Amino acid sequence: MQRNPATLRATLSELERGKLWRSRRVPARGTANFCSNDYLGLSKHVDVVDAFRQAVDQFGVGSGASHLVTGHSLAHEALEEVLAGILGRERALVYSTGYMANMGVIGTLADQNAAIVADKLNHASLIDGCRLTKAELSRYRHGDAGHAAELLAGIDAAVSTRLLITDGVFSMDGDLAPLPELARAARDAQAWLVVDDAHGLGVVGAKGHGTVEHFGLDADDVPVLVGTFGKAFGTFGAFVAGDADLIEYLVQKSRTYIYTTALPSAVAAATCAALLVSEREPWRREKVMQHARRVHTALKLPGEAQSPIIPIVLGDEARALAASRALEERSLLVTAIRPPTVPAGTARLRVTLSAAHRDAEVSALIDALQEVLAA
Repeated sequence: MQRNPATLRATLSELERGKLWRSRRVPARGTANFCSNDYLGLSKHVDVVDAFRQAVDQFGVGSGASHLVTGHSLAHEALEEVLAGILGRERALVYSTGYMANMGVIGTLADQNAAIVADKLNHASLIDGCRLTKAELSRYRHGDAGHAAELLAGIDAAVSTRLLITDGVFSMDGDLAPLPELARAARDAQAWLVVDDAHGLGVVGAKGHGTVEHFGLDADDVPVLVGTFGKAFGTFGAFVAGDADLIEYLVQKSRTYIYTTALPSAVAAATCAALLVSEREPWRREKVMQHARRVHTALKLPGEAQSPIIPIVLGDEARALAASRALEERSLLVTAIRPPTVPAGTARLRVTLSAAHRDAEVSALIDALQEVLAA
């Protein structure tokens, strides 16, 4: 694009006309938030807040450098050890953001002679991680493990590195990837299976250990596990977990780990506290899934609620925006999700539930949704 302000203005006008304009909002006091990813309600938990404050006193508010310079602290060490223990992995590596974790692990594993097979509805960070490599990229039909296996089988034998990449829980639909079948396909093709379980960890599985636990799989089935702290655990940052060689390889080679400032130690300490709370308070995931099933059933949506994410597909961008505005007028915050975040023709309301929601708030949401959708 040439430096031409008129081009920028024309593009912005086109977005506005197409009902694709995005706006930041500051929620009004008293608004019930039904579009946050704080699934377990841990962002304000007293133990998490106290851990943050105590770590600020000890470490300050910033890490001051990258991990490999002086930014790595005892708080990071403790978080990585707790994570690895909970998830049954040899090691875990903390990244500053989920975007960095996905781009880092894909960019590091996909060498010059690589091929990637990825779900068509993967998160943007996975898509961008694939695009920035020199690997041959093929995308399989959403959730279709058979198609993924076909694409893997079609990779030239001379290709040295194969990656099969998927979300664990898909952030816009709330459905789960068919991990057992994908693990089998990856094993048959001698491919790395990379699973981003950002929206599964903390809420999916009997112990909240995510989709890998839900399907009864282990580290051999899913050798590369990515997760974030800004969803169910209520803080910020991300990680990659795997065997010791994988993690050490990322420490030595992952550019998004090496060349950025480390996550503040206070955030690492708060995250460690949040992990421990999630382990000892299972009622939180039970409550959030109870809320999700209640909303799903009341609205007579197809299938079943598999996660705290409830998509209400309206199709038309203008209708999704109008419904979101109507809910906000009722002090209920539900974001309208439009292309390119979701495929064209599938604009929607993305409702997310939290253990912090009161039953009365969920009742108000259901009543308002039924009224707004019927209009």
